[in-house]
Amino acid sequence: MRDKIPLALASGLFFAIALLAQTNYSHIGRTPSPAEIKQWDITVLPNGVGLPPGSGTPAQGEALYRAQCAVCHGAKGEGNAALGPALVGGVGSLATPKPLKTVGSYWPYATTVWDYIHRSMPYDRPGALTADETYAVTAFLLFRNGIIPRDQVMDRESLPKVRMPNRDGFIPDNRPDVGKNAHPPQTVR
Repeated sequence: MRDKIPLALASGLFFAIALLAQTNYSHIGRTPSPAEIKQWDITVLPNGVGLPPGSGTPAQGEALYRAQCAVCHGAKGEGNAALGPALVGGVGSLATPKPLKTVGSYWPYATTVWDYIHRSMPYDRPGALTADETYAVTAFLLFRNGIIPRDQVMDRESLPKVRMPNRDGFIPDNRPDVGKNAHPPQTVR
């Protein structure tokens, strides 16, 4: 009889876990609004295809950065170890024992910086920035990293033309199993 008690307990535990796994969590979160879906439903390629109309300057982006980004990424983009990574600096550090991956040292395309900011930031309200605000914050970060001058306007025409410092730091994945599913190389317009 004693041998059957552990088996009965194990069976009961198994069924309890199975029942919990089937619990309906449909009341968690909310359905996104059509405007939110439209905001996220874009594809921006390295060559700029998919960028929406809009524009922004580093000066416009600085005010937005201070209000929306500095709490996590530091007043000057230096990062906050507890909240967010550095966005400025790190050039020349990737081949060192302590690489610092930032907008200026790591990202190969300015268009993907725009896309990431537009979809994911601010952290507590992803996708809340308009296209103009995203162009402005992107311009500010490019300026802070010494990539563009302070007076340059970023828009769907100028952003793809920005040559990022680590553009050639990535190598194509030539594995045969990946290559057939890979996207064709994008040319900068």
